[in-house]
Amino acid sequence: MAKQKIVLAYSGGLDTSIILKWLKETYDAEIIAFTADIGQKEELDGLEAKALATGASKIYIDDLRDEFAKDFIFPMFQAGALYEGQYLLGTSIARPLIAKRMVEIARKEGATAIAHGATGKGNDQVRFELTVAALAPELDVIAPWRLDEFRDTFPGRAEMIAYAEKHGIPVTASAAKPYSTDRNLLHISFESGMLEDPWFDPSATSNKDMFVLSVDPEDAPDQAEYVELNFEKGNCVGLNGDLMNPLQVMERLNELGGKHGIGRVDMVENRFVGMKSRGVYETPGGTILFTAHRKMESLTMDREVMNLRDSLISRYATLVYNGFWFAPERLALQALVDESQKNVTGTVRLKLYKGNVIGAGVQSPVSLYNPDIATMEADPTQAYNQGDATGFIRLNALRLKVSSGVQQNANK
Repeated sequence: MAKQKIVLAYSGGLDTSIILKWLKETYDAEIIAFTADIGQKEELDGLEAKALATGASKIYIDDLRDEFAKDFIFPMFQAGALYEGQYLLGTSIARPLIAKRMVEIARKEGATAIAHGATGKGNDQVRFELTVAALAPELDVIAPWRLDEFRDTFPGRAEMIAYAEKHGIPVTASAAKPYSTDRNLLHISFESGMLEDPWFDPSATSNKDMFVLSVDPEDAPDQAEYVELNFEKGNCVGLNGDLMNPLQVMERLNELGGKHGIGRVDMVENRFVGMKSRGVYETPGGTILFTAHRKMESLTMDREVMNLRDSLISRYATLVYNGFWFAPERLALQALVDESQKNVTGTVRLKLYKGNVIGAGVQSPVSLYNPDIATMEADPTQAYNQGDATGFIRLNALRLKVSSGVQQNANK
């Protein structure tokens, strides 16, 4: 009888290396490793040899960067998604793409289950598994960190390192970087270790080496740099007049943002599972894109359409954060977002300087801003009669006057 096949989300780190071997032994299964190239760069070096040496029957290392930028990052940025006012959702938006590809591989290989190394305390377990539930409910999901037998075997990192040595699993584990990271095209995150103390200051000079994608704002160039972002229907389609695809836009903006120390965030956030956690993020290109997109909307989006879309930002961001990317409500919201972006077309000019993204001009062929109407001088169009404001104010003041009168009578 053929062995069961399990598709494992594999990074090559200590946890997933141990999990690969443990799954193979525990389930007597064939393990197919999968790594999504979504912008980790050098972190992918040597993964194929490492996975096969650890016991995988094969490994897929798929370049998903184009799809990540076009079908995940850009639609999310059109929605203006920002979780709890700070987090640009770099890790959150990557998980549904990874799980989607795992489902495709599982079906291709005839696997009956997928597995992941997300802990039972985090958000990623939810994001992976909700995606599988939406796309392939017939597949089983194995989450070793939620299994008593796995946690009993590996109560700490010392036991995992000993297991790796016993089985000849090549891993690198040290106290030099006592925190965990997750990197992709949109950002890199840092959490755990010394960052679990919310009083710890990652911006201190002694901690400069922690950051990967950006220089310290204090060390950024003393000369500001200008960049122009060209938009069509809410998507950035070029920089400084040069047409680019979404991947090229993100890569170039990451370079610019990193050079000028842009996009660092340090926050305590609310995980979906109920606890607070502290995360430090670098999102250089995303921060520039987010700012430019908002400025483009300010010139081209109808006020009430913007108010409606903005009222849904928190809801949309929470859906992404909690793992509901493929849920019907997110898809419905996206349809509204797409409609709202029809006229978000034009050019935004920004000035980048020592961690700051500063607006420096915006223009559009479909601008809703009319200087003749907005001017403080005489309006040649006569589109606005200042005298009309008298009745406008009187009508809006009516309920306030009525309420005030009631309160005054009640206090007599």
